[in-house]
Amino acid sequence: METVKIEEYKDEWPFKYQGEQSKIKEIMTDKAIAIEHIGSTSVQGLGAKPIIDFMVGVNDLKEVEEFIEPLAKIGYEHVYHKEFPNRRFFRRGEWRAGTHHLHIYVHGSEEWNNNILFRDYLRTHPDVLKQYNQLKKEFAEKNHHDRVAYTNAKHPFIIDVIQKAKLSKKMTSVDYANEEL
Repeated sequence: METVKIEEYKDEWPFKYQGEQSKIKEIMTDKAIAIEHIGSTSVQGLGAKPIIDFMVGVNDLKEVEEFIEPLAKIGYEHVYHKEFPNRRFFRRGEWRAGTHHLHIYVHGSEEWNNNILFRDYLRTHPDVLKQYNQLKKEFAEKNHHDRVAYTNAKHPFIIDVIQKAKLSKKMTSVDYANEEL
């Protein structure tokens, strides 16, 4: 049975992402509007399961169909999740032992923006990053053999951070507007 294990941050993670980013860009060419490193491996100092999560933004999820076979040729298996209709997901590596997770969203969609907001908030708020790091370790210990329970336990914290990030972004926009007056 696979266990949930949080590793300390590794400086190699961004380089692993960059290697995959160039492969994906080569395959998806102009259909990939943007490619972003997301998830815990994208936040320096944050412990993580050693899986490189990244996302590609496209204009329309229907475009993804033409990339299923080319992505399979470089080791990415398309995994259908009916509970996530606004995302296309590809895993590199074996089931429950993947090394890379590729998420494809409509660029600028709520899902796309939430991933960016969460990542960037952790990158700019060391206190929240430290709190999340500790929670992840506690949840991994408590849900050592249940990845779904581990993921579900993190969900309220993630939603809370996204809400704080949205509020912070609105406040910054208001501050800029007031400066112009």
